Amino acid sequence: MSQDDPKKCTARKLERLNLAIIHNSLKRPPRRGFLLDPLAGEILGPDDIPEIKRGASIVALDCSWKKCDVSFEDVKKKSSRLKPRTLPLVLAANEVSWGKPGRLSTVEALAVCLILLNEWDQARDILKPFKFGDEFLKLNKEPLEAYSEAKSNSELIDIQWEFFDKP
Repeated sequence: MSQDDPKKCTARKLERLNLAIIHNSLKRPPRRGFLLDPLAGEILGPDDIPEIKRGASIVALDCSWKKCDVSFEDVKKKSSRLKPRTLPLVLAANEVSWGKPGRLSTVEALAVCLILLNEWDQARDILKPFKFGDEFLKLNKEPLEAYSEAKSNSELIDIQWEFFDKP
């Protein structure tokens, strides 16, 4: 969405390193998949793995947290084929939102997705180019390990409340 400082944009850095693909137009979103949306009512988890293994995309919207509501509404209108999903709670380790639950950078959100899919090595690989990458994994070690062992989305929801207070 080009709403933040390009020097701090983790999505752009991932693209420069050939670790992600940026779609600059909402006119041609992936055919099917999941839109990571912190406001979604459903969590991404083990129940979604079969669809992902069949080729469903995981889409992270790189936008400002200050314009989050409007940005996600705009994307949902234009790409109704993507199912909105939120992530289980973890703490941000990026310089802008350090320690804030759920206020993740794009790379942190994608790393959580990979860990939910038990793709730990790939999660480490995409975090490696960032100063906060190792800190993110250390800060969230216990919940991420527990999340990766969940057998269903409902179990994943219950597990997160073992580490974080319910709202």
